[in-house]
Amino acid sequence: MSNYSVCKRCVMDSTAKDISFDENGICNYCIEFLNRSEHILNSNKSQKTKDLDSLIERIKKRGQGRRYDCIVGVSGGVDSSWVLVKALESGLRPLAVHMDNGWNSELAQNNIANLVRGLNVDLHTHVINWIEYRNLMQAFFDADVIDVELLYDNAMLAVNYQQSKKYGVKYILGGMNQATEGMRMPLGWNWMKYDKKNIKDIAKFHGDVKIKSFPAISTLDYIHYELIRGIKWIPFLDNYDFIKVEALTILQNEHGYKPYPYKHYESIFTRFYQGYILPNKFGVDKRRLHLSTLVISGQMKREEALEYLEQPPYPSKDALEHDREYFVKKMKWSLEELDAYILRPPQRHDSYATEKPRWEYFFHENEKRYLYRQIKKLYKVLVSIS
Repeated sequence: MSNYSVCKRCVMDSTAKDISFDENGICNYCIEFLNRSEHILNSNKSQKTKDLDSLIERIKKRGQGRRYDCIVGVSGGVDSSWVLVKALESGLRPLAVHMDNGWNSELAQNNIANLVRGLNVDLHTHVINWIEYRNLMQAFFDADVIDVELLYDNAMLAVNYQQSKKYGVKYILGGMNQATEGMRMPLGWNWMKYDKKNIKDIAKFHGDVKIKSFPAISTLDYIHYELIRGIKWIPFLDNYDFIKVEALTILQNEHGYKPYPYKHYESIFTRFYQGYILPNKFGVDKRRLHLSTLVISGQMKREEALEYLEQPPYPSKDALEHDREYFVKKMKWSLEELDAYILRPPQRHDSYATEKPRWEYFFHENEKRYLYRQIKKLYKVLVSIS
């Protein structure tokens, strides 16, 4: 790559299309991340404790008389597992919710089972019809768009909101946090996660796939859950001094947790997608984003992150070959079809119908969510006089 550059503070590089560097070689991702997150990463400990106590009190109060007072989505990863542990320690009564799309690794299933059993927590697992989900994935592969995991992410969001509605729960505690996931995704590395219209149009165009059992959520659905239902998705770990290595150690020692080689490898497909498809078809190595966030938040040294990146995404060639064969068998492909897919040029998500303009109309950062906030103010007024 001509004019290839790597940030001198983190490990983001010029594979991110919208990256820029200042006179000291520091990238815009570092600068944006610190501007947005420094108040969380370096917040006063006593104030953080006070804010956490206030949040816990609100959750308990809103959950009085109900079977559960919060929802915790669990994937089997460290972040969501730690949320469940800390929720129990805080005296909350969570329902653990898991979305099974047919790609769970055996290790992830064991981690979830050990955790909920040891904590004595109820678990709701939503299992998507595999044939339907495979057909949806096939449509995305045929479309050659980058964010095949839009399917899982959208369904996961939908299932958590649906369970919140079912039990009258107002709080979803998520594992998303600034300390390990706060750096924004580069332009073109994924797609807007509430884009139900994009999913449906790709499904219709490639194979006329009918969506029946697949739970999907749109921009307007999100507004309904958040505004009308009053459900809040809380980045729960931002209320703690979340040190991932320390959390992992406790999960291993006290909850029988087994670690994964890299972030988000609890799913076989995610492992194959991030470790093989993204680098080889789209030129994207998401490890750079994950490692850079850890570097800037002080949880990893830059030199250590660079050493990680010198290693292949897979722990061994045998592991990669195993996943290649598993993938083609599960998708009913041949290895030749996989190779042909990798060689085809990528296509844009907005070549298909999309809700992105609608999302930006309500939530664009430059507008400071102006329209959404005005609707919310109006709703509060109507509630107060009703």
